[in-house]
Amino acid sequence: MNRCFFVSDLHGDTDKYLKLFKAVRQHCPKALFLGGDLLPHGLGLLNSVARHYGDFINAFLAEELLKIRRELDRDYPEIFVILGNDDARIEEAAVLEVAGRGLWHYLHMRTVAFKGYQVYGYAHTPPSPLTLKDWERYDVSRFVDPGCISPLEGKLTVPVARRELQYGTIAQDLEILAGKNNMSEAVFLFHAPPYKTNLDRAGLDGRKIDLVPLDVHVGSIAVQRFIEKRQPLLTLHGHIHESARLTGSWHDKIGRTVCFTAAHDGPELALVQFDLDNPEEAVRELL
Repeated sequence: MNRCFFVSDLHGDTDKYLKLFKAVRQHCPKALFLGGDLLPHGLGLLNSVARHYGDFINAFLAEELLKIRRELDRDYPEIFVILGNDDARIEEAAVLEVAGRGLWHYLHMRTVAFKGYQVYGYAHTPPSPLTLKDWERYDVSRFVDPGCISPLEGKLTVPVARRELQYGTIAQDLEILAGKNNMSEAVFLFHAPPYKTNLDRAGLDGRKIDLVPLDVHVGSIAVQRFIEKRQPLLTLHGHIHESARLTGSWHDKIGRTVCFTAAHDGPELALVQFDLDNPEEAVRELL
């Protein structure tokens, strides 16, 4: 049995992390997937958590994982990590440094073999109304939804070539990431959910910008089309906190591909537990 845990959108909440680490110690999953928006808010590191821990990645996350590795020894899980649109990309260097210590695998635009499966990671989301653009990209074209800010007009914590901001798309990135690889045993760790599914429903009912009704589905068309075309075994998503509450479901299926979200808009930790050999039997627990 390849028991796995999946969480997302913890936003530096140490209470949720401590619940997660307790569950890891109790159940010893083979793998833990961390689906982005893991850190205190990228443009507002002023809350009490950030002030207390300073370098959240090293002073909190790495220290806690070191304790778990010492306790579990050979039962320490493989941990797969991406960042999300609310995480400052300037923290990517610290994420890579922790990966170099063997505590986790950093997956953005990378793939790692795991127990006969291939695990891929991709962090970018389509343009949103938020100012931070480190992990936002045009989706399938340079269209931006009403009320949203283009990647060219927001703020970055690391420099990016203007040509990449202007012409890069999620659709292009996914073609590069997947290449011509067989997707039948592929697991994709995305931050963005696929468009028009149970996983991307935002609370925008009745909202308009300049008399234009807003689309209540805010996921990625590129991710949706990629899943439809390439049919990976399993995709993991976050980003839209209220979606599971509004749709009544934290999972969906696109063709043969099983899709989960671990985003949650309540105070609890949403912990998705699944077996890679039988992902359709997954459960979600609110801790």
